[in-house]
Amino acid sequence: MRLGLRMVPRRERGVEFMDDPAANEALACRSLADISTSNRLFGGTNAVVAELAPLLADARRAGRALTLLDVGTGAGDIPERARAVARGAGVQLTTVGLEITASLARAARQRSSEAIAGDARELPFSSRSVDIVTCSQLLHHFDDAGAAAILAEMQRVARVRVIVADIRRAWFAAGGVWLASWALGFHPVSRHDGVVSVLRGFRLAELAHAVRHATGRAATVRNRPGFRVTASWSPA
Repeated sequence: MRLGLRMVPRRERGVEFMDDPAANEALACRSLADISTSNRLFGGTNAVVAELAPLLADARRAGRALTLLDVGTGAGDIPERARAVARGAGVQLTTVGLEITASLARAARQRSSEAIAGDARELPFSSRSVDIVTCSQLLHHFDDAGAAAILAEMQRVARVRVIVADIRRAWFAAGGVWLASWALGFHPVSRHDGVVSVLRGFRLAELAHAVRHATGRAATVRNRPGFRVTASWSPA
């Protein structure tokens, strides 16, 4: 009988405490602050910014401003960083974050220039009304049908580009999240949910398939530092 670990863990659904819409508001905000720290230190923010860079360069050459919608914006840290990078590139970027509850949207406004409450599966925006639509570490929270609905909605709303960033599933990433959460003083709920998130994450082919299945588009998918994976495509 052969024993041993698979090289790549199977994709698990798992249960994250913060997936519960009735989760305590203060705990939810604390968990989102931990995620923001993780994004900054371990590649989550940089994965999105790397996909934005060529779009900002094009906008600067054309002398035009851009709008960005961040779906599942969390603490609003990624829109905040995107605006700073855009300013450095000489581009005016207006951002809007979207969160599932009004209380989380209010909290996100401290860092995002604007944030509203809404369902990622039914975005409260007109078709082709925003230049760039992003989501980071959101897709893995949903089953296949929910993820497909989010991807289709992002494509419907975007004019220029859709950018999806998520966690790349790996044993090392799961162990790293667990260890780093102790060193950084994360809440136990963040520690638990972080490990579950990794085991819900995507490999390149899986994310590419999800996008094609939901939108009919062939996305450009890339592995990014910090066990991140991105997919981006033009909606037109």
